[in-house]
Amino acid sequence: MKPRMLALGALMLLGGCGAPPPPPPAVAPAPAVAQPPAGQRLRDLVEGWFEDYLKLNPVAATFIGDHRYDAQLAIPDAAHEAASKALQQRGLDGLAGIDPAALEPAERISREIFDYARRTDLENGQYPGRLLPIDQFNNPAAFFAQLGSGQVVQPFDTVQDYERFATRMSHFSAWVNQVIANMRAGVARGIVPPRLVVERSIPQVAAIAVGSAEKSVFWQPIARLPRSFSAADRARLTRAYRDVIGGAVLPAYQRLLAFLRDQYLWQARSSIGLDALPEGRQWYAFLARAYTTTDTPVEEIHAIGLRELERIEAQISAQMGRVGFHGSVAALAASMRQDPQQRFGSEAALLDAYRQEEQRVLAAVPRLFSLVPKARLEIRPMEAFRAGSAAAAEYYAPAADGSRPGIFFVNTSDLPARPRYDVGTTFLHEAIPGHHFQLALTVENGNLPRFQRFGSDDSFANAPDITTAYVEGWALYAESLGDELGLYNDPWMKLGNLYADAWRAARLVVDTGIHAKGWTREQAIDYLLAHTAMSRSEATAEVERYIAWPGQALAYKMGELGIRRLRSAAEQALGPRFDPRAFHAAVLEDGPMPLAVLEGKIQRWIEAARRPAAPET
Repeated sequence: MKPRMLALGALMLLGGCGAPPPPPPAVAPAPAVAQPPAGQRLRDLVEGWFEDYLKLNPVAATFIGDHRYDAQLAIPDAAHEAASKALQQRGLDGLAGIDPAALEPAERISREIFDYARRTDLENGQYPGRLLPIDQFNNPAAFFAQLGSGQVVQPFDTVQDYERFATRMSHFSAWVNQVIANMRAGVARGIVPPRLVVERSIPQVAAIAVGSAEKSVFWQPIARLPRSFSAADRARLTRAYRDVIGGAVLPAYQRLLAFLRDQYLWQARSSIGLDALPEGRQWYAFLARAYTTTDTPVEEIHAIGLRELERIEAQISAQMGRVGFHGSVAALAASMRQDPQQRFGSEAALLDAYRQEEQRVLAAVPRLFSLVPKARLEIRPMEAFRAGSAAAAEYYAPAADGSRPGIFFVNTSDLPARPRYDVGTTFLHEAIPGHHFQLALTVENGNLPRFQRFGSDDSFANAPDITTAYVEGWALYAESLGDELGLYNDPWMKLGNLYADAWRAARLVVDTGIHAKGWTREQAIDYLLAHTAMSRSEATAEVERYIAWPGQALAYKMGELGIRRLRSAAEQALGPRFDPRAFHAAVLEDGPMPLAVLEGKIQRWIEAARRPAAPET
């Protein structure tokens, strides 16, 4: 201001006593910069956030087919944790200036999902999950071996692909060192896993920690080097892989194995519930909310499980006459577990049964679905190194660019535990119209923001996925469609479905029993054996899964009940105008979301469907 005041004074003096000079011309205010529409600001925010997320979590980028960061591996240290927290907060802060009322319906859904996810991730950061980095169901060390095999998402098509993964392997030693440091920090704070979790994780690491590069799963891409590579590149890559696998990767696995087996196992706890840890009761309540995306208290979830079991067991009793059985629900389950006619004689027979089921389902799908994915489904046996402690089946979504199909992994180990009566239900859940329809449609939908299309779930992260209730709830709902699709005409297949439903209801009882009510491992196993058709080995693996992964198992039944309630509301509101194909499209078209967001969306869809059609002009 001072220079301007001095200039004005000089002008007055120069003018003497004459007439005052004319006032300076008015300066027009600068035109206001037009603000982009709310929808564009939202897309810019979430796309920028997702770009930063991929930089921070390079394995997540590889998983969705973005190969810019294929040579990188995040190290889970305090700096990475702080950067993750800052990223979540930036995303949440950016939403504050975007009015939901100014958004289109699809944009409003995106905003609600993003807001829910960022708040949940920030709350998750209050708990010490980083100090419990490995269990038999969430084992990044085992997933890294899957990457290295070249059978999942890490590409091995070009020389550059091979070079990138060689660089990524060079970072694995630092990753192992930090994970061991995190577990040591957990020991110091009394935050350690149950002993059986460590016991089940050790064989997975031991199977990878072999003595030479050539015997390693990481050698498989070298054994399959493309013939199109030059002789010089083939020789150079072979040397590089031998050096990094033998000199860095395998020694890192051996250090991890030695730590787990010789130290961590003996520092693990004998208790199994999360409530045994410091602030464990609050931590479990948070996980229950995050995985179910509801505010249902843990006690009520337990009670819902009991009520659902009573309802399902009444249906099982009504079904017994179709198979000529007279007795209790538990006795029928025991009989089914022992029936040799319900067992497969070979891996090939099991895989063939699933391939036949695929053809039956595809023929029936048009009855209930108008929206179907383009991606094909591939049925594969699960890798041997993880099959022993893995679930009966697993699904991997396809690549967005169509370069990789959806993969339905079938666990062909322990054939007596893979009964025929489970085939129909498992295929509907894991494949069609379950996870394959749901997740393939999502990645194929280029109109969705990337965070919504691909999710922000990283196999190297330790956070609950807020879409689990939707994802697993849809898959469990898909199981229930077997009757409408005409697939449960075989009475044993229908009983298999009912017992599978009972198993998911029992999960609500057992998971809450373990982590909030002091149940023992044996008590939980006995409960599953009394209320499901699972074998002892299956029930044991399931209970150990709940112990290792608190709260996740709650998502299935709670999600299915939520979707089923929405369908009932639509049927009641629309009456004869209700079309299940339109309802399923409405549920699937915007990808996974928290149940609360889905409820709002479907309520709006019902209101739109109730309006009379505009007259033709």
